[in-house]
Amino acid sequence: MTKATQVDAMTRACLDAYGRIDILDNNVGIAAVGGVVEVSEEEWDRVMAINLKSAFLAMKHVIPVMERQGGGSIINISSIAGIRYTGVPYATYYATKAAINHLTRTTAAQYAPKQIRVNAILPGLMETPMVLKSAGLADAYGGEAELWKARAKQVPMGFGGNAWDVAHAAMFLASDESRYVTGIELVVDGGITLKLS
Repeated sequence: MTKATQVDAMTRACLDAYGRIDILDNNVGIAAVGGVVEVSEEEWDRVMAINLKSAFLAMKHVIPVMERQGGGSIINISSIAGIRYTGVPYATYYATKAAINHLTRTTAAQYAPKQIRVNAILPGLMETPMVLKSAGLADAYGGEAELWKARAKQVPMGFGGNAWDVAHAAMFLASDESRYVTGIELVVDGGITLKLS
């Protein structure tokens, strides 16, 4: 997703198979622990490419298709880390998710007249494989079991969300039921951003 030629090939393959593209769900991302002092330049560039450039390239190649069709729905999977400090120092993740949020708003404004809706979903503390694979995150909490317990305690609802919670939100934004919704940041977080400063 970080190579324009491959994103173009993916877009063409989709058109060859289905004849159109009505929905784009940008759900590619990684997180690496480290603040601005600790993170290396190489890691900064890698996370920027995977988390932000991938969404840029996908929209760059898919929006012209949606324009020709007369509309479509784009869903960018962001994070509450784009609007809050979540207690773990991962500068690259915060920066990319904040950028995704603003890219969503500005692209939504630009393409609303073309009936292309662009929205973001901001998941909270989710219990997903990506969390466990994030370099150093489980260690920052003292291990996998402690990670899940500590994160659940932070959530007002008392538990971490899962992939289905995000999927249901994405289905709403992809469907005609949200035909009058564009440029939003739909927070799916069990209430955690109600208390994070």
